[in-house]
Amino acid sequence: MTTSPSDVLPDASPADVEGGRRNSRRNRRFACLSILLLVVGAFLWLLLRAGTWLVVEDPLAAAQAIVVLSGRMPDRAIEAARLYRQSAAPQVWVSQPTSPAAALAEMSIPFVGEDFYNQRVLLALGVPADATRILPQPSANTAQEIEQIARLARSSGMRAVIIVTSAPHTRRVRTIWRRLAGDSPLLIVRHPIDDPFDGAHWWRNTQDALDFVREWLGLANAWAGFPARPNPN
Repeated sequence: MTTSPSDVLPDASPADVEGGRRNSRRNRRFACLSILLLVVGAFLWLLLRAGTWLVVEDPLAAAQAIVVLSGRMPDRAIEAARLYRQSAAPQVWVSQPTSPAAALAEMSIPFVGEDFYNQRVLLALGVPADATRILPQPSANTAQEIEQIARLARSSGMRAVIIVTSAPHTRRVRTIWRRLAGDSPLLIVRHPIDDPFDGAHWWRNTQDALDFVREWLGLANAWAGFPARPNPN
């Protein structure tokens, strides 16, 4: 006598079927939650390390000029003077930022920009006056600074320039240089040896947090081809 499967395995009851469905939905929810937690965890891991990624520095090598970018006075000028004393380059250039000098002059109010003080820092730290130069054109942002530096360096036949900036700004400087100047002349990017930026804990103070946000926005703008440009006024 033959035995049919139905004689051995009875049909599942409606309660068993519903229980299986609930288990299946529970497993799917658990899998989705696990994936979500994994994605959030990976994002937080990257976010916490994104500050240290901003900081880069090239090995020091002989160059024809050291350039002090505007900002963070006097730290960048102090580092440039230190590099000059190490004979890294025979001259130091100082970037000139845009300023309200013209508007103040209309009111007969004198204005002295940070380029003046950066040059004074260089002189105070032993850089000869004839070895310093303030760049002729004011620059509204890093891209304009780099365009001017690269143009002047090429016209002077320079093979390499050292740019001194703040630690969190170094990655953006390198990125913009590669996009606008390429590898001619060669860029050597440096930052002050005692720069206080704490990339591993950038969220702990407002200055580091502001640097973090500004640099990532600036990098995004550079990667996108500079759609955001400074106000022409």
